[in-house]
Amino acid sequence: MSIPHAPISRRSLLAAAATLALPAFAQGDKPVRLILPISAGSGVDVIARASSVAVGKALGQPLVVENLPGAGGITGAATVAKAAPDGLTLGLFSNNHVINPAVYKKMPFDAVADFTPISIVGATPLVLVAGKAVPAGNVRELTALLKARPDDYNYASSGNGTIIHLAGEMFLEQAGVKVRHIPYKGTGPMVNDLLGGQVQFGVVALPAIHAHIKSGAVKAIGLCGAQRSPAAPEIPTIAEQGLPDYDVEGWFAVVGPARLPAAEVKRVHDAFVRGFASPEVVEAMAKQGNVIKPTSPEDAAKFFRSEAARYAALARKAGVSLD
Repeated sequence: MSIPHAPISRRSLLAAAATLALPAFAQGDKPVRLILPISAGSGVDVIARASSVAVGKALGQPLVVENLPGAGGITGAATVAKAAPDGLTLGLFSNNHVINPAVYKKMPFDAVADFTPISIVGATPLVLVAGKAVPAGNVRELTALLKARPDDYNYASSGNGTIIHLAGEMFLEQAGVKVRHIPYKGTGPMVNDLLGGQVQFGVVALPAIHAHIKSGAVKAIGLCGAQRSPAAPEIPTIAEQGLPDYDVEGWFAVVGPARLPAAEVKRVHDAFVRGFASPEVVEAMAKQGNVIKPTSPEDAAKFFRSEAARYAALARKAGVSLD
């Protein structure tokens, strides 16, 4: 049976034409929220704020960076998961996003299925640092110190189950030492207590700590990645100092809610590629030591799945489990 058609007025035709003329997604002066599920002052926060103006220009919309830390990144990620798939709410996520399912017993969303990976934008170096009062300046000296006096030292992280936590656990395991872990609610408070001497060492994203290394407020023990960073070539890697299997870096990815239409995925992907290729952002990323190599959405989705499996194995090995 055919559906009966009501008479169409001239006003209805004009309204329909106007609707068709509108863009499929709100653009122009409507701002895009870029949710960071981490605190201000972290490595990804520094990256987001250095690139937001250029990416916003490429989008044709203001890009507003919004920090929503909490529960190892779950709070901010949940905001993205619940958002309408209209391109007005995006997330800039780190390794923590795919680590969380391995360390939290309950999750309010599926870290893969409830999101649309758009691009793994790049990676930022992590560095193991010690307070200036710690009588050690390299991996060998720090390992010897911790073996001799394990009860005298604490190591900090930006939160239980984060990539910073697991990077610290990996160092302790490979160095063969055990010390107390002090979790913080974000990188900012962690760095403050490292500077103040309340905790003695920890892993931090290089952009978030580099100025303090240069000033001598903290000491760089070793870079966590497989290669030295062009931004700090004087810092040797942990691997070259006797722990050859140690290799951790922090990656960051732009994502949207699930069911983000393919045309919008492409639009956002292309804008981030153009924004991060702008001269001012290229210069800022080089100074921070970040490696920018945006992937395709398809490769980002594959990477999320492979990294989720990798960190699940690491979390089990480290015995990290949270309620």
